Amino acid sequence: MKTIAIATLALLGLTTAAPVEDWVPSLPGMNEGQPFDFKMYSGYVPIPATTKEIHYLFLEAEHVDSRFAPLIVWYNGGPGCSSMLAFMQEHGPFELADGAVDITKSNYSWNREANVLYIEQPAGVGYSWGDCSNFPEGCNYDDNIMAKENLASLLQWYEKFPEFKTNDLYISGESYAGIYVPYTVNAIHHHNAVHARNPAQYKPPLKGFMVGNGCTDWEYDTDEAYHEMGYWHSLYPGSIWMKMLSENCNYSGNEFGISPTLECNALQDIFEKAVSGVNIYNIIGTCWGGSTETQPGEKGEVMLNGKKQTYNKVATALDMTPWAFRNYNNLGEVPPCIYGELVIEYLNRPDVRKAFNIPDYVQPWDLCQSGNTFNWNYQPLQIGSRWIYEGLKGQYRMLHFSGDVDGAVPTTGTRNWISSLNRKIVEPWRQWSIPYSSVPAGSITEYDGLTFATVHGAGHMAPQFKPPQTYHLIFNWLKQTPI
Repeated sequence: MKTIAIATLALLGLTTAAPVEDWVPSLPGMNEGQPFDFKMYSGYVPIPATTKEIHYLFLEAEHVDSRFAPLIVWYNGGPGCSSMLAFMQEHGPFELADGAVDITKSNYSWNREANVLYIEQPAGVGYSWGDCSNFPEGCNYDDNIMAKENLASLLQWYEKFPEFKTNDLYISGESYAGIYVPYTVNAIHHHNAVHARNPAQYKPPLKGFMVGNGCTDWEYDTDEAYHEMGYWHSLYPGSIWMKMLSENCNYSGNEFGISPTLECNALQDIFEKAVSGVNIYNIIGTCWGGSTETQPGEKGEVMLNGKKQTYNKVATALDMTPWAFRNYNNLGEVPPCIYGELVIEYLNRPDVRKAFNIPDYVQPWDLCQSGNTFNWNYQPLQIGSRWIYEGLKGQYRMLHFSGDVDGAVPTTGTRNWISSLNRKIVEPWRQWSIPYSSVPAGSITEYDGLTFATVHGAGHMAPQFKPPQTYHLIFNWLKQTPI
């Protein structure tokens, strides 16, 4: 068996420059223990001049030639949530679906037709590591610092996988990655422009970016939009919405701890009490909690380097989108609503960590780490990322897709900020559907340099809630074929 393994690794070395020490031939509970039909790698890239080691998970394309397939880089949001969540529940080759107890094969994995790179960032999130205790100044972040480190980790990754340096590059993500993604795109754009005349400096072949239910313009997004969406979906009394309008209530500062008037605060308390049991990420879906044995706040244990270390067994909405509750006034607790307990348990299993090549000095895996292992400083003046859409217009392809039953970053807010750009409409609003179905899957509007699409019935994580529809949307957009 050892001879066969050595021969296999030698063969891999002949066909690819990928690091064989990062190879993941299989994972516990997936594919019945058999080797994957595609190549998977899990390892680390350093942030130069720091102690930080950023964990990546890379899946080569399965059904097309990976040498020519696009490279999609994916970031989850938070800030501080692990991109392994997307691998486990959104668009990986196997999934642990909401409500399920077993991992099953997915027919809509994005690596069917693309090379997919999941990045866990910043350091301290998921399996990514940094010596924050001895170098705390290195674990203070904001949107600009994050973009610089995303660029640095991507350039380091290309050094490990030089065979993908010519593949078309697309940056993607969801939620607070509505900030991450455009800022990272802007950092790559600036890097390429600065080094345009330097043939010795590698310049990633960036073609575009894709954002799902992403925070973009705080004036329109999140809380401000949730109140309007909640009214149209009858989540709270219409009389309260009408009072909000008559009082000219503006909740766009909630994410930054800026309180509205006392009257508007009181109205918001009524709203929050009414939606306290609603899954903010899927308002027509189940509000998941811990099991009957496990409740929020309880800790799990894992042995690392001979010592017991703890992790959060259950994640809450406050962990996943902390900005959505910065000005949370309701006396009730924030509901969990996230089906994450079994994902957290799986990624902390010793055999799973070993399969992913995770060293024992790396902390236990938590779904979200905001405020625990690093400090995040929100940008002043509620800048958001809209300015990048405006500044890079015409430079790259842009897709913003929105699950329309998401209360965290509702479609109505996204539609409003996009409309305020006053871009020329190239193709007017129309419905779209997946092949062999007459059921509307969403709507699409083509603006000058920006595609805006909705995914009907999808929540905050559109690829998780509507896999076939989102897959159809993403890959037809990538191929520039009719959606």
